[in-house]
Amino acid sequence: MRNQKSTAYRVFALVMVILLAILFTFPLYWIITGSFKTGKEINATTPVWWPSEWTMKNYEKLMSKFKVPLWEFALPFGQYFTEDGTAPVISAGPTVPAAIRWLLNTVWMAVASMLLTCLTAALAGYALAKKRFVGRTLVFTLIVCAMALPKQVILIPLIREMSALKLYNTASAVVYPIVGWPFGVFLMKQFAESIPGEILEAARIDGAGELKTFNTIVYPMIKPGVGALAIFTFISSWNDYFMQLIMLSSTKNLTISLGIANMQAENSTDFGLIMAGAAFAAVPIIIVFVIFQKYFTKGITMGAVKG
Repeated sequence: MRNQKSTAYRVFALVMVILLAILFTFPLYWIITGSFKTGKEINATTPVWWPSEWTMKNYEKLMSKFKVPLWEFALPFGQYFTEDGTAPVISAGPTVPAAIRWLLNTVWMAVASMLLTCLTAALAGYALAKKRFVGRTLVFTLIVCAMALPKQVILIPLIREMSALKLYNTASAVVYPIVGWPFGVFLMKQFAESIPGEILEAARIDGAGELKTFNTIVYPMIKPGVGALAIFTFISSWNDYFMQLIMLSSTKNLTISLGIANMQAENSTDFGLIMAGAAFAAVPIIIVFVIFQKYFTKGITMGAVKG
């Protein structure tokens, strides 16, 4: 009797998981298939679940919108070293459709934010967890309080700061505010708390410096947390539409989210073009999640066990 109940429960759980998976993946399926549909099928009164005629016209229109240099990078704080006060811009590559440039901008901002945030959060979390210094509790309390502040509260000071540093309308204006993410420091501190102090003390006795101790002992032990934080940061930076909208203005510096929003405003009835842009923007997120999935799952599981 007990085995029958267990089997029935497993079957019910499996059915529910399949239904939830279908529910959550259906929008992605609809966007991807819709990007290959004709305008007639997209606007049909009766939903067309599978394209009867696959077309690339939506992607052709997406790639024909604007033409900009493939890559341009403004040197941070470079305006202080030029006579006219403008930052030197390094351009590379041929002229490409704006959608490709927008995607590269977004990938660059997300990857830079992810790497810098993981580095600073891991170091800060380790210091707060295992180092004893004056003001340690106060610093951690301020970090926890900062987690409760919405971005809208610090928006005006942040804009004035970026403008004073002459970083407004550059990728740096989007990346730098994310680097000191309080949640990242908090997460890394919780992982670093589990590191036995005896191991660190043994490393010091053996003559290992702080950098070697962190690289050989601390980082391998908090690596699952770093992987989870990498996914959180990448997705947060990728989807940070509000900050991108405030800090970026010129067409060539837009991210893929802003570019799609602009296309939607200009082509409000061309749903095929909008779906093509949305599908084009979803691919990198899926790739990153697949690559870091094991770290994400392990990091979440470890955090749940530590409670």
